[in-house]
Amino acid sequence: MAEYGAQPRMGFFTDTSVCIGCKACEVACKEWNGVPEAGGQDLLGLSYDNTGDLGSNTWRHVAFIEQPAVDLGMPTVGAPEQQSEEEPGVRWLMSSDVCKHCTHAACLDVCPTGALFRTEFDTVVVQQDICNGCGYCVPACPYGVIEKRESDGRAFKCTLCYDRLGAGMEPACAKACPTDSIQFGELDELRERAAARVSTLHSDGVPEARLYGHDPEDGVGGDGAFFLLLDEPEVYGFPPDPVVTTRDLPQMWKRAATTAAGVAAALVVSFLGRRR
Repeated sequence: MAEYGAQPRMGFFTDTSVCIGCKACEVACKEWNGVPEAGGQDLLGLSYDNTGDLGSNTWRHVAFIEQPAVDLGMPTVGAPEQQSEEEPGVRWLMSSDVCKHCTHAACLDVCPTGALFRTEFDTVVVQQDICNGCGYCVPACPYGVIEKRESDGRAFKCTLCYDRLGAGMEPACAKACPTDSIQFGELDELRERAAARVSTLHSDGVPEARLYGHDPEDGVGGDGAFFLLLDEPEVYGFPPDPVVTTRDLPQMWKRAATTAAGVAAALVVSFLGRRR
C-alpha cells in the first residue's frame, strides 16, 4: 500500500448530459465487486428505474428522471407518450449516482472500529473484516449513500474499485461506460475538464448546465465524485447544500467538558462546605 498523500487525489466526474441510461455501470459494478442482486428485475411503476436508489446492494445507481411528473395514478409500463411540439411532453434526465467520497467524510468520524478509512487515493473505503455493523455511519452520511445489508449486518458502499486502482486499472463503472459519462482520473484534472464542458454547453445554448460537488469550499469540503447536471440538484435527488454531519462535534465535546467541569466543581464546593 502506497503512503497517503504520495500521489494525486483520484475521483469521478459524471457528465449527465451524455448519459444514455444503459446501466452498463450498474452491471459492471455488481459483477466486479460481487454485489448481490438488489431485488427483482421489475420496474418501479413510475419509471424505467428498477433499482431505485443507492444502498448496500446498489453501489452505482442510474436515476431516470422524467419531467414533468408522470401520472401518479395507476402504474404503467412502456415509453411515455410523446405530445406535440406545442406541448413538449416528457423530458428525460439520466444520471449515474455513486458514493461521493467526501473530503470531510462524516462516516469516517463516527466509525468506532476504524473499519472506514481513507485510502492512498484519497477515497473512502469500508474494511468488511473490521466493520462490526454498529450502523453509526448510516445516518452520518449527508447523501444517504452507505447502508447496512440486512442479510449480512455490515455496512457497504462504493469502494471506487480500490482493488482495481491498486493494480493500475480504472474503476469498472468508468471502464464500462460507452459514452464517457463516467470519467475517472486525477481530481484536479477532472475539475478542469468539467469546467470546460460546462462552458461548451453554455455556448451551445444550454444555460442550465452546472456542476455539483466540485467546490472545495462547500459543506463537505468538495466531493471526490462530482457531477455535471442539467437542472437543480433536487431534481436528481441530491441535497442542494450538503454539510458534513459531524461539523459541530468539537463544539459539542467542548460544551460537554465545560459542563462536566462545572458539575465537578460544584460537588467539591458542596463537600468542603459540609465539612465546615
